[in-house]
Formats: sequence, C-alpha cells, structure tokens
Amino acid sequence: MAGAVDASATIAVYSVKGGVGKTTFAANLAWCSAVAGGRRTLLWDLDAAGGSAFLYGLEPQDAQLAEEVFARERPAAGLIQHTAYAGLDVLPADESIRSLDAQLARIGKRKRLAKLTEELSGDYARIILDCPPVMNELSAQIVRAADLVIVPLPPSPLSARAFDLVVREIAGNTKRHPPILPVLSMLDMRRALHKQAQEANPNWPAIPYASVVEQSAVHRQPVGALAPQSPAAQSFGRLWDAIEKKLAQRRT
Repeated sequence: MAGAVDASATIAVYSVKGGVGKTTFAANLAWCSAVAGGRRTLLWDLDAAGGSAFLYGLEPQDAQLAEEVFARERPAAGLIQHTAYAGLDVLPADESIRSLDAQLARIGKRKRLAKLTEELSGDYARIILDCPPVMNELSAQIVRAADLVIVPLPPSPLSARAFDLVVREIAGNTKRHPPILPVLSMLDMRRALHKQAQEANPNWPAIPYASVVEQSAVHRQPVGALAPQSPAAQSFGRLWDAIEKKLAQRRT
C-alpha cells in the first residue's frame, strides 16, 4: 500500500518521562511505515541518547553536528543515513542536541523545526520524531511541527492522569496542538495493575511487554524484521494502522 498519493505527515513520539518505551516505539513505527506501509520514511532522533540510530545499527558519522541543522549551518540531508531497509532513513542525534533548547531560544525561531520537517517532507512521506523527555522550547517546537503526537504510557491506575498531564502541558505551549494518541506500553496482562489499566482505558492501543522487544535491541533490528509473527510485531502493526487512520481523519 504505497503512499505516493498521500499527504506527508510528521508523527512525534513524546513523553515527559523517560523509560516508557519511547525510542522503541519510534524505531518500530518507522519500520512499519517504510516496510509494511511502503512509504518513504525518515526517523529523526532528537534525543541526545541516540537510541533510535543505535537500534538500526547506526552511529553519528560526525560529532557535534546535529544542532547545526537547526542553525541552518548544515543541511539535514548531509547527516541522513540509510538503513538496511528500503525507504527507511535515519537522521541521528549526537551530544550537540543537549544544547538545542538554548540554541532555539537564542535564534528566536519558534517554528524552526516545523520549517525543517516541511522541507524534508518533499523527500519523505512520513517523518517520525523520537523526542527527548523534556518540556521546553524544543518540545514546544515538536508540537508545532507534528501532525500527530504518540504518547507511550506505562500501565498503572495513574495512566489516565499522566496522559491528562501531558495533554495540559502540550496545550499550554501552543494555541493549536495536533491530535494526541495515548498508547499503553510494556503491557503485561499477568499483572493485576496492568490489567486494571487496560480495562480502565479499553480504547487505547497497547504494546505488550515481550522479550522479543529486548532482543531487537540486542540484534539492532526492529521487531517486525526480527520476529514478524510475534505478538509485539503485530501490535506495532495495529498501532501503525491506527496512526494512519488518525492521519486520514485529519485530511477529511
């Protein structure tokens, strides 16, 4: 199902907390977009930890250059790397990303990221942003650039409350924010609290806790390539289908 006739879209995977599966989501959804969905896709790592590129066996080719893209001192295309999968490229992060918030505040361009993603959309039908777990100028720019925000949430009775907090934080940083899709991450139905969280939010998509997800990091391959028939791979596929439906609703 190639997306040649589809409008381009930017999807941000965002959380105010670390350790919720954000990078795992971004890397695997990018694979679903490119390989299963047939859309030319860019995975843009905005987290200085550099996890998304690592999961594809990539490393930044040069140090301290990622922030230069935002200063317009270096074109993004010069840092983009191809993965082993057709139609899927990665723009890696490096340590310079840590100072990006201060840089954005200094240059005073509130829509710099939106302009950059708009330019890149000429080459990519889908841009997936792996976002840092912060709430600052960078996260505000991410919200302005995104057509959809995915929020991974660990299952707990407080999941809905945590999601409401994210919604309020995002809404407070922009007059108009994109649709926000909560997703239960690392769901283990053998655990009572996880089961309660799923029952309390039956319409939220969920990604199960699975050893194959950990193995994908070891092998540096997305779950869909490592174990395509696994429940985790199928869950990511269903989540991507839900994302595409949300994007289609945006255009109708």
